[in-house]
Amino acid sequence: MTVREEFAATVADGVMSGPLRRSVNNSAQAKGSIHDDATATKLGFRGGTVAGSIHMELFPPLLREAWGRQWFERGTLSMYFLNATTDREAVRAHLRVPPADAADAQVEAWVLREDGMQVAQGTASVGEPGVPTALLARPLERFEPGELRILANVQKGHRFEPVTVRCAPEEQERRLAVTTEPMDWYRGEGSPWGAPPVMIAPLVQMLYAKSVAQVRGGFGAVGLFGAIEIRNVNGPALVGEAYTCTGEVIAVGQSPKTEYLWFETGLDDAGGKRVAEMRMLLRFMKASSSLYPELQQG
Repeated sequence: MTVREEFAATVADGVMSGPLRRSVNNSAQAKGSIHDDATATKLGFRGGTVAGSIHMELFPPLLREAWGRQWFERGTLSMYFLNATTDREAVRAHLRVPPADAADAQVEAWVLREDGMQVAQGTASVGEPGVPTALLARPLERFEPGELRILANVQKGHRFEPVTVRCAPEEQERRLAVTTEPMDWYRGEGSPWGAPPVMIAPLVQMLYAKSVAQVRGGFGAVGLFGAIEIRNVNGPALVGEAYTCTGEVIAVGQSPKTEYLWFETGLDDAGGKRVAEMRMLLRFMKASSSLYPELQQG
Protein backbone atom coordinates (compact mmCIF):
# COMPACT_ATOMS: atom_id res chain seq x y z
CA MET A 1 0.00 0.00 0.00
CA THR A 2 1.44 3.40 -0.91
CA VAL A 3 1.44 6.43 1.35
CA ARG A 4 -0.98 8.12 -1.03
CA GLU A 5 -3.51 5.28 -0.74
CA GLU A 6 -3.07 4.83 3.00
CA PHE A 7 -3.40 8.51 3.86
CA ALA A 8 -5.63 9.59 0.99
CA ALA A 9 -3.34 12.44 -0.03
CA THR A 10 -4.44 14.43 -3.07
CA VAL A 11 -2.53 16.54 -5.59
CA ALA A 12 -4.11 19.50 -7.37
CA ASP A 13 -2.59 22.62 -8.95
CA GLY A 14 0.88 21.68 -7.76
CA VAL A 15 -0.15 21.26 -4.13
CA MET A 16 -0.13 17.99 -2.21
CA SER A 17 -2.75 17.91 0.55
CA GLY A 18 -3.31 15.46 3.34
CA PRO A 19 -6.72 14.27 4.50
CA LEU A 20 -8.86 16.34 6.84
CA ARG A 21 -7.81 15.42 10.38
CA ARG A 22 -9.15 16.16 13.87
CA SER A 23 -6.03 16.75 15.95
CA VAL A 24 -6.46 15.86 19.62
CA ASN A 25 -5.55 18.23 22.45
CA ASN A 26 -3.96 15.48 24.51
CA SER A 27 -2.78 17.96 27.20
CA ALA A 28 -6.27 19.17 28.07
CA GLN A 29 -5.86 17.93 31.65
CA ALA A 30 -2.73 20.03 32.25
CA LYS A 31 -4.34 22.54 34.59
CA GLY A 32 -2.98 26.06 34.39
CA SER A 33 -1.56 25.52 30.91
CA ILE A 34 -2.64 26.96 27.56
CA HIS A 35 -4.14 23.54 26.78
CA ASP A 36 -6.58 23.79 29.72
CA ASP A 37 -9.99 25.19 28.70
CA ALA A 38 -10.39 27.37 31.80
CA THR A 39 -6.92 28.91 31.54
CA ALA A 40 -7.05 29.41 27.77
CA THR A 41 -10.49 31.06 27.74
CA LYS A 42 -9.44 33.41 30.55
CA LEU A 43 -6.58 34.53 28.29
CA GLY A 44 -8.90 35.17 25.35
CA PHE A 45 -8.64 31.87 23.45
CA ARG A 46 -11.71 29.89 22.40
CA GLY A 47 -10.61 26.93 24.50
CA GLY A 48 -7.62 24.81 25.35
CA THR A 49 -5.26 24.84 22.38
CA VAL A 50 -3.71 22.03 20.35
CA ALA A 51 0.09 22.23 20.52
CA GLY A 52 1.85 23.29 17.34
CA SER A 53 4.02 20.17 17.48
CA ILE A 54 0.86 18.08 17.08
CA HIS A 55 -0.08 19.98 13.93
CA MET A 56 3.42 19.30 12.61
CA GLU A 57 2.67 15.57 12.86
CA LEU A 58 0.27 16.02 9.94
CA PHE A 59 3.24 16.36 7.59
CA PRO A 60 5.44 13.22 7.71
CA PRO A 61 3.18 11.15 5.39
CA LEU A 62 3.33 13.97 2.82
CA LEU A 63 7.08 14.38 3.33
CA ARG A 64 7.61 10.66 2.84
CA GLU A 65 5.54 10.85 -0.33
CA ALA A 66 7.59 13.82 -1.56
CA TRP A 67 11.12 12.71 -0.61
CA GLY A 68 11.01 9.21 0.90
CA ARG A 69 13.52 8.34 3.59
CA GLN A 70 15.72 11.31 2.64
CA TRP A 71 13.51 13.75 4.54
CA PHE A 72 13.88 11.75 7.76
CA GLU A 73 17.65 11.72 7.30
CA ARG A 74 18.37 15.24 5.96
CA GLY A 75 15.13 17.18 5.91
CA THR A 76 13.54 20.12 7.73
CA LEU A 77 10.06 21.26 8.65
CA SER A 78 9.89 24.91 9.66
CA MET A 79 6.54 26.29 10.88
CA TYR A 80 5.32 29.61 12.32
CA PHE A 81 2.01 29.25 14.15
CA LEU A 82 -0.55 31.90 13.28
CA ASN A 83 -3.85 30.81 14.84
CA ALA A 84 -4.62 28.30 17.56
CA THR A 85 -7.10 25.46 17.20
CA THR A 86 -9.02 23.62 19.88
CA ASP A 87 -9.55 19.92 20.48
CA ARG A 88 -10.56 17.97 17.36
CA GLU A 89 -11.13 20.98 15.10
CA ALA A 90 -10.65 19.73 11.54
CA VAL A 91 -7.35 20.75 9.92
CA ARG A 92 -5.40 19.78 6.82
CA ALA A 93 -1.69 19.91 5.90
CA HIS A 94 -0.57 21.21 2.50
CA LEU A 95 2.78 21.00 0.70
CA ARG A 96 3.82 22.35 -2.66
CA VAL A 97 4.96 19.47 -4.85
CA PRO A 98 8.77 19.58 -5.09
CA PRO A 99 10.64 19.18 -8.38
CA ALA A 100 10.88 15.54 -9.41
CA ASP A 101 14.02 13.73 -8.21
CA ALA A 102 15.42 16.89 -6.58
CA ALA A 103 18.05 15.94 -3.99
CA ASP A 104 18.10 19.52 -2.66
CA ALA A 105 14.80 21.41 -2.59
CA GLN A 106 12.60 23.60 -0.43
CA VAL A 107 8.86 24.19 -0.79
CA GLU A 108 6.09 26.01 1.01
CA ALA A 109 4.14 24.12 3.66
CA TRP A 110 1.05 25.20 5.60
CA VAL A 111 -1.90 24.06 7.73
CA LEU A 112 -5.46 25.27 7.25
CA ARG A 113 -8.51 24.74 9.39
CA GLU A 114 -11.51 23.31 7.56
CA ASP A 115 -13.05 26.77 7.15
CA GLY A 116 -9.84 28.13 5.59
CA MET A 117 -8.35 29.81 8.65
CA GLN A 118 -4.55 29.65 8.46
CA VAL A 119 -3.13 27.72 11.40
CA ALA A 120 0.55 27.56 10.41
CA GLN A 121 2.80 28.70 7.58
CA GLY A 122 6.33 27.69 6.73
CA THR A 123 8.61 25.55 4.61
CA ALA A 124 9.74 21.96 4.18
CA SER A 125 13.06 21.03 2.64
CA VAL A 126 15.48 18.23 1.95
CA GLY A 127 19.25 18.30 1.52
CA GLU A 128 20.91 21.69 0.94
CA PRO A 129 18.49 23.85 -1.06
CA GLY A 130 20.64 26.97 -0.72
CA VAL A 131 17.88 29.19 0.70
CA PRO A 132 16.95 29.84 4.34
CA THR A 133 14.04 28.02 5.93
CA ALA A 134 10.95 29.94 7.01
CA LEU A 135 12.27 30.46 10.54
CA LEU A 136 15.90 31.08 9.60
CA ALA A 137 14.68 33.86 7.32
CA ARG A 138 12.54 35.40 10.06
CA PRO A 139 13.93 38.34 12.10
CA LEU A 140 14.21 37.31 15.74
CA GLU A 141 13.88 40.73 17.34
CA ARG A 142 10.93 42.47 15.70
CA PHE A 143 10.26 44.63 18.76
CA GLU A 144 12.52 46.51 21.16
CA PRO A 145 13.16 44.23 24.17
CA GLY A 146 12.39 47.01 26.61
CA GLU A 147 12.07 46.10 30.28
CA LEU A 148 11.31 42.40 30.54
CA ARG A 149 9.51 41.12 33.61
CA ILE A 150 8.79 37.42 33.01
CA LEU A 151 12.10 36.76 31.25
CA ALA A 152 14.16 39.32 33.18
CA ASN A 153 16.71 36.67 34.17
CA VAL A 154 17.05 35.00 30.76
CA GLN A 155 19.84 36.35 28.60
CA LYS A 156 20.62 35.95 24.92
CA GLY A 157 23.62 33.65 24.63
CA HIS A 158 22.72 31.55 27.68
CA ARG A 159 23.90 28.00 27.09
CA PHE A 160 21.87 25.10 28.39
CA GLU A 161 23.70 22.46 30.39
CA PRO A 162 23.96 19.17 28.46
CA VAL A 163 21.21 16.69 29.31
CA THR A 164 20.57 13.09 28.30
CA VAL A 165 17.25 12.51 26.53
CA ARG A 166 15.51 9.48 25.09
CA CYS A 167 12.15 8.52 23.62
CA ALA A 168 11.26 5.23 25.31
CA PRO A 169 9.23 2.70 23.31
CA GLU A 170 6.26 3.14 25.64
CA GLU A 171 6.32 6.90 25.08
CA GLN A 172 6.18 6.37 21.30
CA GLU A 173 3.30 3.92 21.81
CA ARG A 174 1.36 6.48 23.86
CA ARG A 175 1.77 9.01 21.07
CA LEU A 176 0.77 6.45 18.43
CA ALA A 177 -2.47 5.87 20.33
CA VAL A 178 -3.62 9.46 19.80
CA THR A 179 -1.83 10.76 16.68
CA THR A 180 -3.80 11.18 13.46
CA GLU A 181 -0.81 9.84 11.46
CA PRO A 182 0.27 6.41 12.84
CA MET A 183 2.70 5.56 10.03
CA ASP A 184 4.08 2.05 9.80
CA TRP A 185 7.68 3.27 10.22
CA TYR A 186 6.79 4.69 13.65
CA ARG A 187 6.14 1.11 14.80
CA GLY A 188 9.29 -0.18 13.15
CA GLU A 189 7.34 -1.88 10.36
CA GLY A 190 9.54 -1.61 7.28
CA SER A 191 11.67 1.11 8.90
CA PRO A 192 14.77 1.67 6.74
CA TRP A 193 16.77 2.19 9.96
CA GLY A 194 15.57 -0.92 11.76
CA ALA A 195 14.32 0.91 14.86
CA PRO A 196 11.37 3.34 14.56
CA PRO A 197 12.11 7.03 14.02
CA VAL A 198 10.89 9.25 16.86
CA MET A 199 7.60 10.99 16.04
CA ILE A 200 7.62 14.79 15.85
CA ALA A 201 5.79 15.56 19.11
CA PRO A 202 8.10 13.46 21.32
CA LEU A 203 11.12 14.66 19.31
CA VAL A 204 10.15 18.24 20.14
CA GLN A 205 9.95 17.26 23.81
CA MET A 206 13.43 15.73 23.63
CA LEU A 207 14.77 18.98 22.16
CA TYR A 208 12.85 21.24 24.53
CA ALA A 209 11.65 20.07 27.92
CA LYS A 210 14.79 19.32 29.95
CA SER A 211 16.79 22.20 28.45
CA VAL A 212 14.19 24.93 28.95
CA ALA A 213 13.38 23.60 32.43
CA GLN A 214 16.80 24.92 33.42
CA VAL A 215 15.65 28.52 32.97
CA ARG A 216 11.87 28.48 33.27
CA GLY A 217 11.43 27.69 36.97
CA GLY A 218 10.50 31.23 37.96
CA PHE A 219 8.56 32.33 34.89
CA GLY A 220 5.13 32.16 36.55
CA ALA A 221 3.35 32.66 33.23
CA VAL A 222 1.41 30.56 30.74
CA GLY A 223 3.58 29.60 27.77
CA LEU A 224 2.85 28.41 24.26
CA PHE A 225 4.78 27.36 21.17
CA GLY A 226 5.05 30.25 18.71
CA ALA A 227 7.18 28.53 16.06
CA ILE A 228 9.12 25.29 15.62
CA GLU A 229 11.72 24.16 13.12
CA ILE A 230 12.86 20.54 13.16
CA ARG A 231 16.06 19.67 11.26
CA ASN A 232 17.15 16.12 10.59
CA VAL A 233 20.94 16.45 10.22
CA ASN A 234 22.07 12.84 10.28
CA GLY A 235 18.69 11.48 11.16
CA PRO A 236 16.45 10.19 12.19
CA ALA A 237 16.54 10.12 15.97
CA LEU A 238 15.52 6.58 16.88
CA VAL A 239 13.20 5.28 19.57
CA GLY A 240 15.09 3.81 22.51
CA GLU A 241 18.40 5.54 21.73
CA ALA A 242 19.94 7.98 24.22
CA TYR A 243 21.15 11.37 22.96
CA THR A 244 22.89 14.37 24.48
CA CYS A 245 20.92 17.59 24.09
CA THR A 246 22.70 20.95 24.12
CA GLY A 247 21.72 24.43 23.00
CA GLU A 248 21.44 28.13 23.73
CA VAL A 249 19.07 31.08 23.86
CA ILE A 250 19.42 33.13 20.67
CA ALA A 251 16.96 36.00 21.31
CA VAL A 252 14.78 37.42 24.08
CA GLY A 253 12.14 40.10 23.63
CA GLN A 254 8.51 41.07 23.83
CA SER A 255 5.44 41.84 21.76
CA PRO A 256 2.37 43.74 22.96
CA LYS A 257 0.81 40.60 24.50
CA THR A 258 3.79 38.33 25.19
CA GLU A 259 7.38 38.06 26.27
CA TYR A 260 9.27 35.55 24.18
CA LEU A 261 12.50 33.66 23.76
CA TRP A 262 14.01 31.96 20.76
CA PHE A 263 16.42 29.09 21.31
CA GLU A 264 18.32 26.43 19.37
CA THR A 265 18.99 22.90 20.58
CA GLY A 266 20.61 19.83 19.08
CA LEU A 267 20.88 16.09 19.67
CA ASP A 268 24.19 14.24 19.45
CA ASP A 269 24.51 10.47 19.52
CA ALA A 270 26.92 8.48 21.68
CA GLY A 271 29.68 9.00 19.12
CA GLY A 272 29.21 12.79 19.08
CA LYS A 273 27.48 12.89 15.68
CA ARG A 274 24.77 15.56 15.32
CA VAL A 275 21.48 13.80 14.61
CA ALA A 276 18.78 16.49 14.86
CA GLU A 277 18.30 20.17 15.69
CA MET A 278 15.46 22.48 16.59
CA ARG A 279 14.76 26.21 16.54
CA MET A 280 11.83 27.21 18.73
CA LEU A 281 9.93 30.37 19.65
CA LEU A 282 8.36 30.20 23.12
CA ARG A 283 5.81 32.85 24.05
CA PHE A 284 4.66 33.74 27.57
CA MET A 285 1.33 35.51 28.00
CA LYS A 286 1.71 38.79 29.89
CA ALA A 287 -1.91 38.65 31.05
CA SER A 288 -1.22 35.35 32.83
CA SER A 289 1.58 36.78 34.99
CA SER A 290 1.25 38.59 38.31
CA LEU A 291 4.18 40.70 37.09
CA TYR A 292 1.70 42.49 34.84
CA PRO A 293 -0.97 43.56 37.38
CA GLU A 294 -2.28 46.15 34.92
CA LEU A 295 -3.37 43.29 32.63
CA GLN A 296 -5.07 41.17 35.29
CA GLN A 297 -8.84 40.74 35.01
CA GLY A 298 -11.09 40.93 38.01
